[in-house]
Amino acid sequence: MLPRASRLTQAADFRRTIRAGHKARTSTVLVHGLLQPGSAAPRAGVTVNKAVGGSVTRHYVARVIRHALVDALSQAPEGSMWVVRALPAAGERASGHQVAHDVQRGFAEILESARSGR
Repeated sequence: MLPRASRLTQAADFRRTIRAGHKARTSTVLVHGLLQPGSAAPRAGVTVNKAVGGSVTRHYVARVIRHALVDALSQAPEGSMWVVRALPAAGERASGHQVAHDVQRGFAEILESARSGR
């Protein structure tokens, strides 16, 4: 579970992160990262829509993503905001391990592109 201080809760923060941030697509998730300087802890949010599957599948995928975010946020810069959106493949045929790996890979891609200035 993400600590309360690490959660994105406002719709405006989700929109700003998705519209202005960097994006990395993997086979099961789409990771958006807004890297802005600040002293606040990095925060993240998860979106899983009905295209992923039924209620049980969606909740399972959201739990897997949140668990992967705990590790990923420890590497994220201060003040950054992240949104992870599950793609339909996350519920159809992917294992929890694959989804967690894709979250980590998406974070790594965004952090690397930010370091290289792209």
